[in-house]
Amino acid sequence: MAEGEEDLPRDAKIVKSLLKSMGVEDYEPRVIHQFLELWYRYVVDVLTDAQVYSEHAGKQTIDCDDVKLAIQSKVNFSFSQPPSREVLLELARNRNKVPLPKAIPGPGIPLPPEQDTLISTNYQLAIPKKQPAQAMEETEEDEESVEPNSSQEHKTDAPHPTSQRVSFPLTKRSK
Repeated sequence: MAEGEEDLPRDAKIVKSLLKSMGVEDYEPRVIHQFLELWYRYVVDVLTDAQVYSEHAGKQTIDCDDVKLAIQSKVNFSFSQPPSREVLLELARNRNKVPLPKAIPGPGIPLPPEQDTLISTNYQLAIPKKQPAQAMEETEEDEESVEPNSSQEHKTDAPHPTSQRVSFPLTKRSK
């Protein structure tokens, strides 16, 4: 045995030999402790579930069937099964019915149309306008500061401002 291996508990030696059998030669010492913690936690969870199953069945002790049921429920809860081959083939047939977009002819690497690429414009710039009530108040304040005795009437027929959308296409800069 290697140096320091005599001090390891039996379970740590088992983990170390499992790592070695899988071809893992270089690892930090804390990896063994992390595997042991995971191992102990899993065993405690399975045995706790097995105890619940045996109590539900009205038994005084846990037997092999309770442990098998606990492991199976743990596997079913933790891992999902991949879809069957038939389901995958049907999905592939449905997906492959849709033809690929036509490529743009030209020199260089053929690329799909702009709308099918990630480099196309995908944003819009919104320029907010002032609300009508705020605009009217600011207009009144401006008129009072310029001509305090003015008797002009305010026009209420002015069109209501709305937000305006502007987009900028990405173009290649010439150097």
